[in-house]
Amino acid sequence: MEWEIHKKDLTKVQVHLDRLSTKKKQLDLYRPLRADALSRLRNELAIEWTYNSNSIEGNTLTLAETRIVIEDGITVGGKSLREHFEVVNHKEAIHKVEDLVSDNFTFTTATICDIHYLLLKNIMPEYAGRYRTMGVRIAGANFTPPNMLKVPDLMDELLLGFNTQIASFHPVVLATLFHHKFVWIHPFADGNGRTIRLMYNLFLMSMGYPPAIILTADRKKYYAALNDANNGEYGKLLLMMCQAAERSLDIYLSNIENYADDYKPISSIVEENSVPYGQEYVSLLARRGLIDAYKEGRNWYTTANAVLEYAKKKKRDEA
Repeated sequence: MEWEIHKKDLTKVQVHLDRLSTKKKQLDLYRPLRADALSRLRNELAIEWTYNSNSIEGNTLTLAETRIVIEDGITVGGKSLREHFEVVNHKEAIHKVEDLVSDNFTFTTATICDIHYLLLKNIMPEYAGRYRTMGVRIAGANFTPPNMLKVPDLMDELLLGFNTQIASFHPVVLATLFHHKFVWIHPFADGNGRTIRLMYNLFLMSMGYPPAIILTADRKKYYAALNDANNGEYGKLLLMMCQAAERSLDIYLSNIENYADDYKPISSIVEENSVPYGQEYVSLLARRGLIDAYKEGRNWYTTANAVLEYAKKKKRDEA
């Protein structure tokens, strides 16, 4: 199993990777974070993480309803028992991931199967924590996962490769490669998406990053990016992962006292006439990762300074 990525795909996101590294160092300056602030941030992100990861897979509980199930233990009328179990199980799996975070963490088959078991234990107990013993097809995907008999060997190869490549790539790049290869193998009968989104965050958190959350609003783009990766084109998936990681870093930094950057919706920044571009162009810059920006729901947030810095750089490049 090859661990390679086209130079052109890395070049497209290099500015984003550099910005991630800078913000990670900035966050490190404040460590250790206050226990109360850290607990609050983790709880809020855990609710968002649970909602978005489940929603991507078809769970119909809203963010507010997911919060009620987690915080109050209340069932929501009109929603299935499975959907409630998916919320409770995912939150339990996050706790497990947080317990496993370590500076010298390595992936093992046991770890992945344990996480998968927590996700499906009272939903599909016959499959929970066990590699699939059947063929599977993925709706909308441009590939067919490998034969079930190959899964154990492919997973062993995946984990060996991952654990030996940690020093070779930026953490977000390696997490992206791991994410795609795991989905391609599709080792479980169900719950593969939720499992890999937990596992790549276990790695990122072990490397000192907050969990990166793929938003349900980007579901179609996410699946399209995975299909591109099946053809060896990682650019879109890398950009999506970078943006998810940066969003979480921004959330952490914005909750630290004296963090100066003032993020606002792009529409507000344009309306204030503080930048030389229109809303559509600034939104395009955000989507392409050319400015410091993050997404909340369907709205992009950035700072006037980020847009002005881009404008200065563009002027220098054209000179």
